[in-house]
Amino acid sequence: MGSPRCGKFITLEGVDGAGKSTHLDYIADRIRARGVELVVTREPGGTPLGEKLRALLLNDSMQPDTELMLMYAARAEHVAALIRPALARGAWVLSDRFSDASHAYQCGGRGIDAGRLQALEDWTLAGFKPDLTLLFDVSAEVAESRRSLARTADRFEQEQAAFFTRVRDAYLQRARSEPGRIRVVDASRSIEAIRGELDRLLEGL
Repeated sequence: MGSPRCGKFITLEGVDGAGKSTHLDYIADRIRARGVELVVTREPGGTPLGEKLRALLLNDSMQPDTELMLMYAARAEHVAALIRPALARGAWVLSDRFSDASHAYQCGGRGIDAGRLQALEDWTLAGFKPDLTLLFDVSAEVAESRRSLARTADRFEQEQAAFFTRVRDAYLQRARSEPGRIRVVDASRSIEAIRGELDRLLEGL
């Protein structure tokens, strides 16, 4: 099962355009203000190998099964080389995406069988999960309008609206199945309102 966990593991999730990146630095600052050592990371990525796999995943065309296995290869390395060691020494870890993203994007978006993904997750993660997941939720239409104003779109961001609707539905289903861990944040509101809710949720940890 790896090293014992002393720190806290927080993840940010949501469809592309939901606003995770807008609030990541704010959350990091709030945690560090409490005198906590914080490691900020992302998926896919987070390690030298993970970043190489990220470049492939975001830019190269591939089959859905290949995409899924590369995601979990990067994740297995991420957990073993960065996340677990940080938690074991008492640091907190804040990650832009983690395994819920695969359930949403590869199962919900791509249509991969959930049982196949779960078998891969059981093997690579052995039940390892975040302490808190903040799911930034907006409609597919709002997310699309935000994506159109962002940087050059990667392979995922170029998907059609129906894909992101399936992704969002899968995220919300995950939240309903694990309401204690996954907290849905209405990201269509003002930044001030969202950050007020984030403060309350973080205070719970």
